[in-house]
Amino acid sequence: MQLSSQSFQNGSPIPAEFAFGRIDPIHHFAFSQNRNPQLEWKDVPEPTKSFVLICHDVDVPSRPDDVNQESREVPASLPRIEFFHWLLLDIPVATRQIAAGSYSDGVTARGKKGPEAPDGLRQGINDFTGWFANDPNMKGTYFGYDGPAPPWNDSVVHHYIFTLYAIDVAKVEVKGDLTGTNVREALNGHILAQAKISGTYTLTPRLERSKHDLLQ
Repeated sequence: MQLSSQSFQNGSPIPAEFAFGRIDPIHHFAFSQNRNPQLEWKDVPEPTKSFVLICHDVDVPSRPDDVNQESREVPASLPRIEFFHWLLLDIPVATRQIAAGSYSDGVTARGKKGPEAPDGLRQGINDFTGWFANDPNMKGTYFGYDGPAPPWNDSVVHHYIFTLYAIDVAKVEVKGDLTGTNVREALNGHILAQAKISGTYTLTPRLERSKHDLLQ
């Protein structure tokens, strides 16, 4: 099975259009368009009954001490953990693409509603739920897609992995809330094939400048 995107190339930067946040020269951070990227796939195994899509960031700081702090930078040596950005379940077996902006088109304070998603699908709870838990203006349960928003003072570029799973059931049974951990556990024993594509993103100005220098 092969997964690709017209929104970004595998291993390349993700455009700000598909991110939760973008660089602001004064305030460091500003909300972006937060559209889900376009994805398409092929070479699906014959017994497939449905698909599950998961997007996660593998470079999230394991401690918040230096995150988004003036005159400080999150060190590259800090151990990293994962952060789930998108969980989409019950994708019909006949589906071969997801259109850009079809599941997210803007930032929704306190989170999108769920688990019901367009076209009768289910969307899981992403990790902005925990990130905004202590923010009175933003706290809530965040269902569906919310894109990249790494710390604006991180010393490493973040990597976002989109993984599509072809599974042998039409509806995966998840125990507990539809979190990344629970969805992954529910997939055990049902995966027929999987395909990945990854993109990068940064809100750190010096890393963004370095990226542009490399592209020139």
